[in-house]
Amino acid sequence: MSNQSQVWTYERAIPSDLTLGNQVLEDLLARFEADGWDARQIFGIRLALEEAVVNAIKHGNCLDCNKQVHVICRSTVDKIWIKVSDQGEGFDPEAVPDCTDEEHIDIPSGRGIMLMRNFMSRVEYNDKGNVVEMEKHRDHGS
Repeated sequence: MSNQSQVWTYERAIPSDLTLGNQVLEDLLARFEADGWDARQIFGIRLALEEAVVNAIKHGNCLDCNKQVHVICRSTVDKIWIKVSDQGEGFDPEAVPDCTDEEHIDIPSGRGIMLMRNFMSRVEYNDKGNVVEMEKHRDHGS
């Protein structure tokens, strides 16, 4: 991400506590709203960010408050970049069944990954599977 167009950066490490995760979410959503992102895009970003943070706390760090979740967000006029990392063992996102397939429709896993991929412009995991990077490009054509 080019520093020349950077508007702001947010970085926070929190213990694996859902209340603190929600605080990070609210902090970032307030900034996106102040930056003029429209309600439809903020709705999608909220879902994706909440899934990433909750997954890191619950599944990655197994609610272990001795482990931290690290959130970095950089925002420019046209793009939001978010990185969420945990101290867990990681996972293989490609091994998670597609929750939209008829045979997996009743299985609760995979919905968060699907939401992140549908609402963000780009979603990528590191090789270990304990870091997710997401981008959202501003839609000017609404």
